Amino acid sequence: MLALSRKKNEAIIVNNNIEITVLEIRGDQVKLGIAAPKEIPIYRQEVYAQIQAENKKATEAAGANLDELNKLM
Repeated sequence: MLALSRKKNEAIIVNNNIEITVLEIRGDQVKLGIAAPKEIPIYRQEVYAQIQAENKKATEAAGANLDELNKLM
């Protein structure tokens, strides 16, 4: 993991097309602004984990349904 220090209004560039800027620092919270192409999804870690869990459930359910269809054939 790369660790960088930034002050308010300072930014980092990722992959030449994503800019992450420190917008505000208040106590132990840091507000970030992210400028990226629309085709690049950006999620908070906890939201991403929920999406992954739901995708896994959906895949498992689809697999179970496929098994049932195979039994019918």
